[in-house]
Order: sequence, then structure tokens, then C-alpha cells
Amino acid sequence: MNLNDLFSLSFEALADRKIRTLLTILMVVLGCSLVVVLNGLSAGQAAFLEKQFSTLAANVIFVNNGQRSFRGEAPPTSIIINDVILSKIRSLSYVEDAIPEYTGSVQIDANGNTQRASITAMDPNKLTVLLPNVDYVDGSSVKPSDASAALVGDTVANPPGADISFITLGQTIKATFSYSDSAGKQVQVTRNFVVSGILKPSGNSMVDRSIIINRDAGNQLLHKQNKYDQIIVAATTPDYVDTVQQEISDQFGKTLGITSPTAIMAVRTQTASGNAAFILMVGIIALVVGAVGIVTTLYNSVTERIKEIGTMKAIGAQNSTILALFLVEASLIGLIGASLGVIIGVVGGYALSIATTTSVAGGGPPTHIPPVFDLMDLVKVWSLSLVLSIIAGIYPAWKASRLSPMVALRRD
Repeated sequence: MNLNDLFSLSFEALADRKIRTLLTILMVVLGCSLVVVLNGLSAGQAAFLEKQFSTLAANVIFVNNGQRSFRGEAPPTSIIINDVILSKIRSLSYVEDAIPEYTGSVQIDANGNTQRASITAMDPNKLTVLLPNVDYVDGSSVKPSDASAALVGDTVANPPGADISFITLGQTIKATFSYSDSAGKQVQVTRNFVVSGILKPSGNSMVDRSIIINRDAGNQLLHKQNKYDQIIVAATTPDYVDTVQQEISDQFGKTLGITSPTAIMAVRTQTASGNAAFILMVGIIALVVGAVGIVTTLYNSVTERIKEIGTMKAIGAQNSTILALFLVEASLIGLIGASLGVIIGVVGGYALSIATTTSVAGGGPPTHIPPVFDLMDLVKVWSLSLVLSIIAGIYPAWKASRLSPMVALRRD
């Protein structure tokens, strides 16, 4: 019996048991597509974060007043970051610059249209320390001493999906900040700004979704009372980042939170490795469940086709032919299931990335993180699904090949 005959007979046998075959293929599809989706989303998130941090200067360190709780409250050991702390950090060895910031979330009104946006108050000239390749649209100007001037990130000025720009160069916008005073009364502070510059897309979502204003204007608008939210510390070279971090820790202990893009990426890499291992385990479990379904389907097929097997053996079919016949059935189930699983997994990955688009804390347009699918990874998942399907078919195939033709023909 040639290969074409084996495939033809195997396909007919599967077609005769349509419902059972479809359910078994579905098990393989679900396992395969699950691995593809999880891998794609995980790789997409890693690529997104790497892109975000790659836009930041390698010698930058972020200093804030300690890690916050899930309620947003600063821990008891944190300290207030003021000009005294700023001066001490600037005096440390290997510190080239220290840039204080006020941050907050405001409602922006532009020609009657409103949206929430993050606002950062700092020396606008120092933005190049954070983003060395920062660029502006034509006609923009940076006015560090003008308290009424504002620089607007690209995503705020041009919200994704909008037909027209929300903010244009030279436009006057109104920013409203709300806070509770010491008596618990809700207070609103409103201030007008003239858009002196619009940033071109930087690739860094924190900047693209922000409005940058003069530090003094931010102190008044955000009611900060000269208490900084963060200090951007620039080491003289990237080689001294760890040294500067250690000096800050030695002087302030755990009262200040210290992070850097390099450290964040290192943690992200470790987390990604753990996620990849977890995803692999989940995927293998799902594929094993599919393999069990194949074993069940083919074993029942052997039981139902005992007379057919006996007849084939009686007219000269060898054990190897019967074995090959059932292995081809398992291969067809795996081939169809793995192929559909990869396709559905890729489509599902993109669908889930759109469905799980998240809004940015503090306002601003939502974040869409597209999945990343590596061709070799897809081939590996496809191959694994196919191999597991074939392995699952070995026992039923062996069982069928060992049937005695006399016993099989006497079976009712």
C-alpha cells in the first residue's frame, strides 16, 4: 500500500467519524493557539517596554520619595524632596545634572474640547537630558523662562484615531487641576497656557502623553508648595550610573526610591524569562490535553473497526501497514489542528491586543501594545503540536497492528 492510499484511507476513516474528529482537532487547535497567543503577547509587551526605555538616556536615574503603596500613599520612611535634597544630590560625585520635576494630571480645554493629560513641570531646556533625540514640529520654540508657555507631546496634540488635531501650535489652552485642601474641601486651580511647541513622536509614551510647562508655573498650578515629585539625575557617563545610585542610597537610605532604565530593563528581562517558562508549561499542558483526546479518538476507532482491521489482515495487510494507517490518522489530526491553531493564534493575538488596549493612569489616550510573532517560534509550536499528535497515536496504532485477524473476524 503506497502513501497516497494510506492518506486516502485515513482521511475517509476520519471523515466517517466527523463529530469525534472535529472535537479532537479542536483540542489540538486550542492548545496550539493558546501557546501562540501567549507567546505573541508576551513578546509584544517586552518589545514595547524595550522601545520605551531605549529612548531614554543611558546615564539617567529617576529619584522619588520612596516606593508607594497600592493606594498611592508614600511610606512612613519617605522624605519630602525639596531644594535641600536637590542640592545634596547635585553635590555627589559623578553627577552631571539633577533636574527637579512636579507632575500631575490635569483636564485640558482646547477650543471647547476637553481631555485629561499628564503634566510635567520642569526646565524645558533640560528635556534633552531625558530624551537626547527630542525633536519639535516646525515653528516650535522652547521658552524656559515663560511661565505661560507649554510644550505639548505628540499624542496629546494628535490623539490616535482623531480626524483633526486636538491642540495646534500657538493655541491657547486651559489646564484645570483639582485637589483637596487641609479641610477636605475640593479646590480647582485653572491656568491658561500658550502652546509654544509641539514635540514630534519620541517613542516614549511618558513624554508623548505629557504637557511640559515651566517649573514655577507647575508649582502654582499643581499646588506643590516647592515639594518635588521626582528628580532626574544624570550621571557623567553611563558607566557611573551604579556608582551614583549607590551614593544616593548611602546618603538617604530607603527614604528615596531610585530607578534607572537599565535596572528596569534588567528586571523586565528576568520577568520575561519567568513568563516565558510559565507560558511554555501552560502550553504543554494544553497540548497534552489535546494528545489525550487523540489517544481516546484513535483507541475508540480501533475498537469500532476491529472487523475492518481483521479483513485487511486476512487479505494480506501487514502489521506495519495497519500501524502506518493509524499513525497517518494521528498525523492528519495533528497537521490540521496545528495549522489552524497557528493561524487562529496569530489572529487571536492581534484581536486580544486591541480588546485589551489600556488607558493611561492620569488620563491620556489608551495604550495599544501589538503582539510580536517570531517565525521560528511559530514553526516550533506547530512542530511540537504535530509531534505530540503523532506520539499520541502510537499506542492505538500499535494496538490495531497487533490484532489477530481470526479474533477480529469472529468479533460481533
